[in-house]
Amino acid sequence: MKPKIYIGGQAVIEGVMMRGPASIATAVREPSGEIMVKKEDLVSVADKYPVLKKPMIRGVVALIESLVIGLKALSFSAQAAGEEGEELSNKEIAMTMIFSLGLAILLFVVLPTYAAKYIHSAITDARLLNLFEGILRLTVFLVYIVGISLMKDIQRVFQYHGAEHKTIHAYEAGMPLTVDNVRGFSTLHPRCGTNFLLIVMVVSIIMFAFLGWPSLWERIVSRIILMPLVAGIAYEIIRFAGRSQAAWVRISILPGLWLQKLTTREPSDDQIEVAIQAFEAVRPAEDPETATPPEGLCSPSAC
Repeated sequence: MKPKIYIGGQAVIEGVMMRGPASIATAVREPSGEIMVKKEDLVSVADKYPVLKKPMIRGVVALIESLVIGLKALSFSAQAAGEEGEELSNKEIAMTMIFSLGLAILLFVVLPTYAAKYIHSAITDARLLNLFEGILRLTVFLVYIVGISLMKDIQRVFQYHGAEHKTIHAYEAGMPLTVDNVRGFSTLHPRCGTNFLLIVMVVSIIMFAFLGWPSLWERIVSRIILMPLVAGIAYEIIRFAGRSQAAWVRISILPGLWLQKLTTREPSDDQIEVAIQAFEAVRPAEDPETATPPEGLCSPSAC
């Protein structure tokens, strides 16, 4: 029987971060060959303010928290793997998030919106112009994914991404978490953050198609303002897809699974071992039949 507890995670440098209902654990293979595991209690702002657990709102909260948790896990993994001297401070994490958000806006909002103006003389229908802009945005996203998938260092991270997915699959199938058991499962998972990003792109194409064609700056600002709503809708969709076994749902998420073929790789046994240790560190002790799934969201390199 599929357990009611849903655990997600993220591939990091030489390791895997897993997020359970009450804790977070990051397991990293050190240069010595030993596995270092860092476990922390999970404290969500939504636990303090229940209104933040409401549909549409919870997706934005989960996304922000997942970004913060993911950056902290990456910082720890870089240090444990011998690539950095010390972990990032809260200020450095905040600055990194601001920079990353700015870069994402530039690549996936400003660039497609600006480029779309060049076909304004050939197409006058606002909906067609917005659809063309959305296709440009999706193209930039796919080119970005393909580009980073070709980087050697990133390919190793994608192997840990595959190990994370396989481990979660094995748990959800009720199998004991051994390397032999985990190895046989798929590296693709419907709750992956890659799926979430693809859904964000599709939802934004549909939503922005009805916004008309005002000035360039009005279009850019409107898209930035509406992104929390887009993320909230995408979160509810992927949350539903992760729980539904309906045939039409399985078919509709196929593009996201296909895209994961770029963001995951088959892991080695020692990488699976790291993912298992991260998972075991957050595995709840209570009966899965009485537990409550967490509200966490996986990162783009996560499940």
